[in-house]
Amino acid sequence: MIQSIAYVREVLSLYTDRSDTGKSIYGKMKNGYKSEEAFVRDLTEEEINFLNQVLAEEIQHAENEQDSERVHHLNDIYELLF
Repeated sequence: MIQSIAYVREVLSLYTDRSDTGKSIYGKMKNGYKSEEAFVRDLTEEEINFLNQVLAEEIQHAENEQDSERVHHLNDIYELLF
């Protein structure tokens, strides 16, 4: 699995029991995307909006923890959302 997608999947695992949208995206990740772009293209507008919010929060958290690798990989997906 592509590292950036793996990080997003890890984040979404926290939302599968709290959000139908999170669960939907998490389920799509089983498809085994060949690129970050392919993953983002497969998202609905609702899923994109959900990830936009969640990833912004998770990137901020990773910055606070000085986890530059996590920031980098989450940001890879975040930048593709719009």
